[in-house]
Amino acid sequence: MDSLLKYKIAISLVKGLGPRLIRNVIAYLGSIEAVFTEKERVLAKIPGVGEKQASVISNSHVMERAEEEIEFVLKNNIRTHFFLDDGFPARLNNCDDGPVMLYSKGKHALTGKRMLAVVGTRKVTEDGKRNCRNFICELSKNNPSITIVSGLAYGVDICAHRAALEFGLPTIAVLAHGLDRIYPKMHTPETEELMTDGALLTEYRSGTVPDKPNFVKRNRIVAGLTDATLVVESAIKGGALITAYLAQSYNRDVLALPGRVDDEFSKGCNKLIKSQVAAMVENAEDLLYALNWEPENGYKAAEQLSLFEEPTGEAGLIYKLIKREKEVSVNFLSVSSGIPVSRVSSLLLKLEFDGLLKSLPGNRYRCL
Repeated sequence: MDSLLKYKIAISLVKGLGPRLIRNVIAYLGSIEAVFTEKERVLAKIPGVGEKQASVISNSHVMERAEEEIEFVLKNNIRTHFFLDDGFPARLNNCDDGPVMLYSKGKHALTGKRMLAVVGTRKVTEDGKRNCRNFICELSKNNPSITIVSGLAYGVDICAHRAALEFGLPTIAVLAHGLDRIYPKMHTPETEELMTDGALLTEYRSGTVPDKPNFVKRNRIVAGLTDATLVVESAIKGGALITAYLAQSYNRDVLALPGRVDDEFSKGCNKLIKSQVAAMVENAEDLLYALNWEPENGYKAAEQLSLFEEPTGEAGLIYKLIKREKEVSVNFLSVSSGIPVSRVSSLLLKLEFDGLLKSLPGNRYRCL
């Protein structure tokens, strides 16, 4: 277990320290430990902290609670993910308000090649259930690496998890409470099954109950963990629309199934489409086309690589970085290579035209 784990958990428990401020404080002080060892007057001078918050940090008792959480984590075979750790989901680190500490249980690495959020109303109709199942069935046929992410709630969420399990796709359930419980309790059988190839994921410590505000915060993880969000059914207001707008704010693709204008649980999807927040999709083929996700049969990639030699010079450096990291952002490439962002963007465009790269949602790239 990481020797710094106590500090990582502790800083996520300090009252008043949100994800943005935690990142700023650590960057300012240079280490996690310094947050708890530095003098209060120094903490107060950090932008965004001030005297009141500095006093809260210096006089908090989060270390004791962090030690209790470590005991729980070890006892229950739970993995921890801090935003500075190598295994932390890169997609979430691209979100300004992304969580700094995550807890997971299961076998999924949380960094799948293709990640799709499937969300919608808790009062899903029979048509909605059928559409959700058919979508995931079709996706599974030629795209076995797609991971389905949802929130384990009633309605569309549990339909998505069940369909993923039925058709052999890994699925991640993002929870609004600690890993010492399952809510709704009746979905416990699904959680036990999905952990064999997927995971349960939460930012909440053990003992946290599923209060209403937690579900809204949970939605940002569903949106940020994935490449795109599919809204199956939604009323004119609701958690699914919140997730969709969050996904849009993270520069992720949003897709929605249209419905009749007089259907209550189609009004949210129609609104997203009408306002051009979401692309209209009627089937899995539409979704794959919108996201530029080709069938994973390996034929096209093998054919293209046989036609082109591996690039050299700056383009070769960029290509090798992407090949090594599997999937990267433009900013990462610029920092790692020392090449300005504008030049990196030009090189990426050339490599993409040469058939060596594929652009992904969120301004990210991978090799073909």
